[in-house]
Amino acid sequence: MMKKNIFTSESVTEGHPDKICDAVADRILDAIIAQDPLARVACEVTAATGQIVIFGEITTTAVVDYTAIVRDTIREIGYVSSEMGFDADTCAVINCLNRQSPDIAMGVDVSFETRTGEFGELQSGAGDQGMMFGFACTETKELMPLPVSLAHKLTRRLTGVRKSGLLPYLRPDGKAQVTVEYDDNYNPLKIDAVVVSSQHSPDVDIATLRGDIEKYVIRETIPADLMDENTKIFINPTGRFVIGGPCGDAGLTGRKIIVDTYGGMGRHGGGSFSGKDPTKVDRSASYMARHIAKSIVACGLASRTEVQLAYAIGVAHPVSVRIDTFGTEKVGVDRIEKAVLDTFDLRPGAIIRFLDLRKPVYSLTTNYGHFGKEDCGLRWEEITELKV
Repeated sequence: MMKKNIFTSESVTEGHPDKICDAVADRILDAIIAQDPLARVACEVTAATGQIVIFGEITTTAVVDYTAIVRDTIREIGYVSSEMGFDADTCAVINCLNRQSPDIAMGVDVSFETRTGEFGELQSGAGDQGMMFGFACTETKELMPLPVSLAHKLTRRLTGVRKSGLLPYLRPDGKAQVTVEYDDNYNPLKIDAVVVSSQHSPDVDIATLRGDIEKYVIRETIPADLMDENTKIFINPTGRFVIGGPCGDAGLTGRKIIVDTYGGMGRHGGGSFSGKDPTKVDRSASYMARHIAKSIVACGLASRTEVQLAYAIGVAHPVSVRIDTFGTEKVGVDRIEKAVLDTFDLRPGAIIRFLDLRKPVYSLTTNYGHFGKEDCGLRWEEITELKV
């Protein structure tokens, strides 16, 4: 019996404790950038039973009400009663924010190249060292891997049926997972397994919940032609899921980096996104790498592409650029690399200008992935024509 070629990705809802933290951090970032586009923000958030703690480094002229942002974010997510284990109006909000280190600011404000006289004009250096990845493939119309694309659609739908009142007994915390079977050329064949878990009120029976989620979430989301009688469906497999959110598990920014990117199909450099202003290449260069990879695939130069960028702190130009097309290239990889380097300026300041990252758009990215959202006006999801 031949072994299946399968791959699994997951997504979480906006009520997941880690995503609560990401949402608060990005809401704070947006509120600051709306007033002060040049602000330096590295905001971290943690959530536990009855409390939210915001900490990190922020340097800005903006005046924002951090406590109000926290409470408004939690309220919008849906935690509005102590019966859910968390309440936007009564939870403690602890502010431990500080100013950015001047040692880091020095390298960002004036790059190594400028200080050593290589260039005559002022340019910004990278906010930290590190490597960032971008990925694209032809599995979906938005050029994302199918498993993570479907997982995000399931969690988005799970939130939708809760907020619309269609399934009013659901609560904000939840997860989904999709396993896709591929052929040897990584063409999707079918859905092998679907897992959905949702927090719920204590008065709903498990049979009703499972039937409703299969009917209104899974069957409304997964294309019927990708499922058959052998597709395994697991809904709240442990049964009861009443205690959720920060009451059930502590939350922290940056712990869902695979959910935020490509579901594990593409590699990840390790740096998280939420709460970071665009001088942090963890975020801005990851967005740029996605734009490059998506442009390569959209222009028909390859059907599967991964782009790696790497930076040194305080240095403007990347220390390395790598493109992997996994043998799917339609022209020589050297020609693709040349087209990329001829087309894109990969200095952090140039990336910020090209992707228009000085705007308060970051709350749009927090949930259901930072990539593949073609309806949000995010510049990195657009296509740049590449001439080879």
